[in-house]
Amino acid sequence: MGAYILRRLLLMIPTLLGIMAISFVVVQFAPGGPVEQVIAQLRGEATDRLGGGGNDFGGQAQGGGEASNYRGAQGLDPEFIAKLEQQFGFDKPPLERFGLMIWNYARFDFGESYFRSVSVVDLILEKMPVSISLGLWITLLSYMISIPLGIRKALKDGSAFDAWTSGVVIIAYAIPGFVFAVFLLILFAGGSFYDWFPIRGLLSDGVEGAWCAPWSAAFDIADCVTRTIPDYFWHLTLPLIALSLSAFATTTLLTKNSFLDEIRKQYVTTARAKGLTERRVLYGHVFRNAMLIIVAGFPGAFISAFFTGSLLIEQVFSLDGLGLLGFESVYQRDYPVVFATLYIFSLIGLVTTLISDLTYTWIDPRIDFERREV
Repeated sequence: MGAYILRRLLLMIPTLLGIMAISFVVVQFAPGGPVEQVIAQLRGEATDRLGGGGNDFGGQAQGGGEASNYRGAQGLDPEFIAKLEQQFGFDKPPLERFGLMIWNYARFDFGESYFRSVSVVDLILEKMPVSISLGLWITLLSYMISIPLGIRKALKDGSAFDAWTSGVVIIAYAIPGFVFAVFLLILFAGGSFYDWFPIRGLLSDGVEGAWCAPWSAAFDIADCVTRTIPDYFWHLTLPLIALSLSAFATTTLLTKNSFLDEIRKQYVTTARAKGLTERRVLYGHVFRNAMLIIVAGFPGAFISAFFTGSLLIEQVFSLDGLGLLGFESVYQRDYPVVFATLYIFSLIGLVTTLISDLTYTWIDPRIDFERREV
């Protein structure tokens, strides 16, 4: 097993390099880089100041000089453009920039955001609570609903219960989460009917998250239990309902099919023939084998819910998380944030895949990936 883990870890290196290289090449051909973004802002501000002609930047943005490679750069001093390129690192050849980026990322040095004047790590940590909240709770909720429902559907296979629950699950899966989020917003968050739930942030004004942090000087267990925790779940209720609408469909059907496969096997017939109760057969023999694929997939399901599918929900409910950060970074061409988040998420995804595979061997020691590869 040690050799298998080592091989998987070593394979992560070329995989990460490939992901970063492809993304870097695509970015080189994408129009509207950070230099062009600044130039567009300068040109727009200058136009606003002078009523549509000229600019006024104290000489930095004056003069003609050489023709610039950037659209809209006419009238800006070439030295000013050169300083912008140097500031963003575009004065170096692409290959050198890529090598420097990989070297820094290998040392977990992700630099600073181009437009926010804050380190990328601090920016990600600032947005992390929202994404962790959505990812963690939606994963737990989907498993808490899917597993019992899937088992019940397997036991009632072909019955009316199985038919109508399958219909509900499929319809729920087909409804886009953001559409349902807008419906919840209109119905329960002060849209046109009721004003029961808040629509901004994880906590209300005046409610301190530090009350629930034991390492904080403001830690207060009474305020944490009576104010922070209820307020936290009050803010999360509608986003979690919107996300969970389609989150449990796949796991429910997977659980059902997995249990059906195991129930029809010979060892179940043998266990019943020995006089074991149906409950003992189901939860003493079938459950472990049937849940192998479900439980082993938990790390991947959490990471998937953690990093994907929440952008539109964050927009609808004004939650400032990683999904919104990624979208704004791409839109603003904030390359340090774009590439750093891509690197971090790709690395976490690869490690999570390895953990999922190792979870299979932990749940069922009969599985040996190393022996299978020989």
